[in-house]
Amino acid sequence: MIRAAIRTPYLRACLNPSRSPITRKFTMSAPKAFVATAEIPKLSDPSLFCHGAFINNEWIKSDKTFTVTDPATGKEIGKLPEMGAQDTKVAINAASDAFKTWSQTTGKQRHDLLKRWYDLTLENQTDLATILTWENGKSYAEAKGEIVYGASFFEWFAEEAVRSYGHVIPSHIPSQRFITIKQPVGVVGIITPWNFPNAMITRKVGAALAAGCTVVIKPGAETPYSALALCELAVRAGIPKGVINVVTTDKNVAEVGKELCTNPTVKKISFTGSTAVGKLLMSQSSGTMKKISMELGGNAPFIVFDDADVDAAVEGALACKFRGSGQTCVCANRLYIQKGIYPLFASRLAEKVSQFKVGHGFNPDTTHGPLINEKGIEKVKRHVEDAVQKGGEVLVGGKYLGGNFFEPTVITGMTNDMCIAGEETFGPVAGLFQFSTEEEVIALANNTEFGLASYFYSRDIGRIWRVAEQLESGMVGANSPILSSCYTPFGGIKESGVGREGSMYGLDDYTNIKYINMGGI
Repeated sequence: MIRAAIRTPYLRACLNPSRSPITRKFTMSAPKAFVATAEIPKLSDPSLFCHGAFINNEWIKSDKTFTVTDPATGKEIGKLPEMGAQDTKVAINAASDAFKTWSQTTGKQRHDLLKRWYDLTLENQTDLATILTWENGKSYAEAKGEIVYGASFFEWFAEEAVRSYGHVIPSHIPSQRFITIKQPVGVVGIITPWNFPNAMITRKVGAALAAGCTVVIKPGAETPYSALALCELAVRAGIPKGVINVVTTDKNVAEVGKELCTNPTVKKISFTGSTAVGKLLMSQSSGTMKKISMELGGNAPFIVFDDADVDAAVEGALACKFRGSGQTCVCANRLYIQKGIYPLFASRLAEKVSQFKVGHGFNPDTTHGPLINEKGIEKVKRHVEDAVQKGGEVLVGGKYLGGNFFEPTVITGMTNDMCIAGEETFGPVAGLFQFSTEEEVIALANNTEFGLASYFYSRDIGRIWRVAEQLESGMVGANSPILSSCYTPFGGIKESGVGREGSMYGLDDYTNIKYINMGGI
């Protein structure tokens, strides 16, 4: 049996140390036609599409508005109130009043309400996904997945609400007893981006409410309707007025953010976005010594060693690099492929990417939707042009398709002087860098001020331990391209942020530890 197995072509190749990698030639095809328009599905429950800000369980309208557009077509979706600092103060005061009673509810009471919110979210998955795709552009299938993923944080933190444990500390004094309890920090200011309009809200709000905090949310101006739909479901779930508030704005983002960070009633800021903005918000929050959670920019390395399962690594790269058209903070940004398998990996990745279908998120054939706006397109174009000018070779894609659409792209011959090496692309471009040794690639991977996520593929158990421990990032995917779940801690190190979201650690940033010394016993 063993002799028969050794006679297989695969094993003979594996056992031959002088073998050359088998590659398939891949010729870049002309850009395929794509569909930038589609019929918008009708909502089963139109009341989930809410046209006002949300303060103290009231829908707030205003004469001053901003327009939300479909990124695939540029057409108007709707108008929402353009709110400012004064409106934000009103929302903060509502949250502060609600905190007086919400903070006194039991963990079981908060569990029941969050669980009901979870159930309602899943019951309305299709409508929530429709709203999400319409304002964000990602494919309908991906949007439906986000709704389930986002809802999982309500379920997880519902269960954590009843497990916010204190401790009894052994006393060295016979007449005294030492205990600690955890208490909610207070009103939380939450500022979220547009790339996960549902899950970015649920991951933060679920933890805050479970801990006993109240919230004021400033969602991304590009995608506010997902946040407002969640508010409508929160009302139906029975969450009391003032516990959840949403301030909508486009032009007054800086003004609203400053009010949240400097208002002394707000005790914590949770922000997801760029490192530059995160630093500004931290500076503004320092005057009142707020607790801070920051999930900031990344420049994730994706490393494939010669001993990796190449097909698994290719599939991992597809999921990690191109999810959301490359617009996630944990996307692979620098793909380092070891010299021995570089041609093979490049050809197989390019072949897979050539099969993607770009188009409107509601088109059933679409695998990848548009980028969010013109600014995103310009950055992708700049990165591709820079790579080509400096010697990179486009294997597939590389073309601007018009509007907010850009072809998913694979580029070989990447060098460290190219923009992609130092900047987060936030778009569907996979740049492949070649390396020779483990020591070399560790140094390259860590040569960045960011430290959010890292990925690598290897079948050497010793290497898996070494590399995982040496990569300077808050999260590492070893033979795994997807990191985030409600069960695991999400967050970075270095200039990629502070704090952790999700998991058993997720409540920590929303609570204060109080030590109580009981004497006279």
